[in-house]
Amino acid sequence: MVDVGAPLNESALLLTRPQVRYSELASAAVHAALPEPSVVLTLEQDDTLASVLADGGLGRAASALVTREVARSIDVRQLRPGDLVRMHYDANGQVDSVELKITGWGEVDVVRDGNGFSGTAHPAQERAIQTTVSATIDSSLYEALMNAGERPQLGQEMVDIFQWDIDFFALHLVDSFQVVVQKRFVGSDPVGYGPILAARFVHNGQTYEAFRQETPGGAGYYTRDGRPLRKQFLRAPLHFTRITSRFSKSRWHPILHCFLPHLGVDYGAPIGTPVMSTADGVVLTATRKGGDGNYIRIRHTAQVETYYLHLSRFAKGIRPGTKVVQGQVVGYVGETGLATGPHLDYRVRDHGKWLDPLKLKSIAPDPLAPTLLAQFRANAARLERALAAPAPQVAEYPFRRRALF
Repeated sequence: MVDVGAPLNESALLLTRPQVRYSELASAAVHAALPEPSVVLTLEQDDTLASVLADGGLGRAASALVTREVARSIDVRQLRPGDLVRMHYDANGQVDSVELKITGWGEVDVVRDGNGFSGTAHPAQERAIQTTVSATIDSSLYEALMNAGERPQLGQEMVDIFQWDIDFFALHLVDSFQVVVQKRFVGSDPVGYGPILAARFVHNGQTYEAFRQETPGGAGYYTRDGRPLRKQFLRAPLHFTRITSRFSKSRWHPILHCFLPHLGVDYGAPIGTPVMSTADGVVLTATRKGGDGNYIRIRHTAQVETYYLHLSRFAKGIRPGTKVVQGQVVGYVGETGLATGPHLDYRVRDHGKWLDPLKLKSIAPDPLAPTLLAQFRANAARLERALAAPAPQVAEYPFRRRALF
């Protein structure tokens, strides 16, 4: 035994080391214990399965057989950058198996079988896990979601829920949100979200809440006391743009160089940005007219109409007499007519009088029916506790990762 308090004795330490001779390393027995080689390749942009198999050393004929086996389970054109291909080689250096891990789907194993190959599919289990996501906005809603490890899709769902009450063009850096949502997984791969079940958004010091409820007419979002969030008119006809000019009785016209009324709100956005109808209605006009360029006029009630000016083009099927629903894309942002840049000029007229769209008072639909209120209140109370969680919940799920990868 070596005394740890004494000076180191080199000969004593040598006795504790394993004694291996180089001649033993070269023996057949040692080589037999070593694993056969394999390589894992990642699909990159512009790769095909055939090109990856060729990189792994598989010949054209064998590659075609492997591809045919994979195609029995999944369309190989659906393979995307990031998917993995593991190629295993036998003692002679010949590929004897190919395994694919397909993000958001599962795995396919292809094994050499005599002169050919046989494949076996292993689709991953799909599951949905309820979790709470919360964040404070320090630059934008998009950045807040990305910093929280979430996808922009979740932000779009929040905009769809609160668009009647919150001006998403004017968020503050201290605004915050919490949402209860079901995250969807295939195996361990996140593949998106289910519908938001509950949401709380603090904007400009005011708190807005929404709870999802199924009704005979479809699902909707309601306040804690059962009032619907959906209103007759959307706050804006397009998402995530900027206001470049507001409603004014006297505005300097940048092209005509004189003061004229500006009877709408200009939203600056790239050409081709989708433009939505802000309410249910019927298209009265979809044509090109002078300084208005390509424009659409929609009647919503006997007195109220909305206008969408300077469009690059109309959406498919939009023509006079077409019925549209709130949120339906009717056209795309352009700079036709008297326009100095790509934007949408959105206008509202009631009884022949032009209204400021930003001050439009929306009419809410009827509240929940009494027969649904008890169910709604119980569901809202359960979801409210999830919203009040002090930190995002960690979603745990069982998953057995195969040793192949």
